[in-house]
Amino acid sequence: MKPLFLVGYMGCGKSTLGRKLARRLGVDFIDTDALVEEREGASVADVFRYEGEERFREAERRVLDEVIAGASFAVVSTGGGLPTWRDNMPCMNAVGHTVYLRRSPEQIARRLSPYGRRKRPRLQGLDDEQLVAFMRGDMAAREPFYAQASLVVDCDPMSDDELVEHIVQTFSDRG
Repeated sequence: MKPLFLVGYMGCGKSTLGRKLARRLGVDFIDTDALVEEREGASVADVFRYEGEERFREAERRVLDEVIAGASFAVVSTGGGLPTWRDNMPCMNAVGHTVYLRRSPEQIARRLSPYGRRKRPRLQGLDDEQLVAFMRGDMAAREPFYAQASLVVDCDPMSDDELVEHIVQTFSDRG
């Protein structure tokens, strides 16, 4: 079976849903941000802040290449910007299934804990109104990349358990 890549905006639930989905399917869970941190010996926020976005995106791509080379059936949570860089999205589509977890900026803002905001460099220092406005613009720029996913799921009206079952059912129906 092919890897299942979860894509979507930061804070949309890729890691949380990925863990649940992997448990449900009885497969490994891989978080590209965690692998970047392990390989770089620093947090995503620190790599981004001190070495720059370009360096971070290169580290992300190395991790993606590593995951693709393994090509085992696993659920892979990707960083929010990973699908938007170079040919990452076509690469994931070529070797696995991609699922875009689409959420509204308002729902993501409600889901983010204070820690969740602090650990994401691009969200630091924004109040609720600024956060939603920033996300709305940023999400619009990323939408063309995310929309290339083999499955687009509107997450707002569903619980995590419903989302997991929807994803499992969709891919089992597709064979």
